Amino acid sequence: MNILVTGGIGYIGSHTVVELMNRGYNPIIIDNLVNSDIEVVDRIEKITGKRPVFEKVEMCNMDELRNFFTKYLQIDAVIHFAALLAVNESVEKPLLYYHNNLVSTLNLLQCMQDFNIKDIVFSSSCTVYGEPDILPVDEFAPIKPAMSPYGNTKKICEDILTDTTKVTEIRSILLRYFNPIGAHETALIGEFQDGVPHHLIPYITETASGKREKLRIFGNDYNTPDGTCLRDYIHVVDIAIAHIAAIERLKISNENKIEVFNLGTGIGYSVLDMVNAFENATGIKINYEIVARRPGDVEAVYADTRLANKELNWKAERTLEEMMRSAWEWEKMLGKGK
Repeated sequence: MNILVTGGIGYIGSHTVVELMNRGYNPIIIDNLVNSDIEVVDRIEKITGKRPVFEKVEMCNMDELRNFFTKYLQIDAVIHFAALLAVNESVEKPLLYYHNNLVSTLNLLQCMQDFNIKDIVFSSSCTVYGEPDILPVDEFAPIKPAMSPYGNTKKICEDILTDTTKVTEIRSILLRYFNPIGAHETALIGEFQDGVPHHLIPYITETASGKREKLRIFGNDYNTPDGTCLRDYIHVVDIAIAHIAAIERLKISNENKIEVFNLGTGIGYSVLDMVNAFENATGIKINYEIVARRPGDVEAVYADTRLANKELNWKAERTLEEMMRSAWEWEKMLGKGK
């Protein structure tokens, strides 16, 4: 099967491409290289022994996207990762996020309809739940007003997919990730963020390596056991494997036009828990300071994953220690300039 992977040399996309190739699928990657590095294609080849097909495409440009689909007519399904993804940046630059994340999705779905491609797995987010009423949060929880423009783009894209599946032959699975962390066991691919990291684990690893003087923890006055935010952290490879389970479900199931699944471990860890877990896994002390809360941050959210466990026959397998060790190995690899 030929699987189009949009944003396929980004963090989660690259790990999913590796898992697809390891299972005999033929991924075709498109990416505009705004938040990713073309060198990742070389690294995927080192890991898998085979070079994936890559095309540089700006999905917000319909002519570029249509030209791509005209060139690659035999696409069996799509995994749609391509999006801008920094919560705090989206608060500062809402128009950029709405334009990029929505227009790229609209163009993609139009091309899928025009070129008769029926199956899409969408990279969504637990941000659609906002500040949930009940924890752990399941797929039937009410969708709350988004805490950030980034979160709102995920919610709007879900709405677009839901409405599209009602009146076309397109079928979709929406995967709501909680917090992917860690890196591939080879340390050849992982999470890279240019500038000051907007995600916790790269901030921790860059502090451990000396690249950052100290970790800033945004708020310690939340209504949580230690006052810092609670999140559900899951290894990126577990997330990647779930996408293959979703593709396989789309190919064998004609019962549902659209389905939603949470991807997480079901455990809520605080920011201070994660600092302690990193220190325990690596033996490195983290210098940190408490600063003011950050706009757009939710107090606490972690997943009820029973639906994905049952229907996708998928479960997060990797431990918090494995997540931390792999993230640290990746940071050391970056430090070597490889």
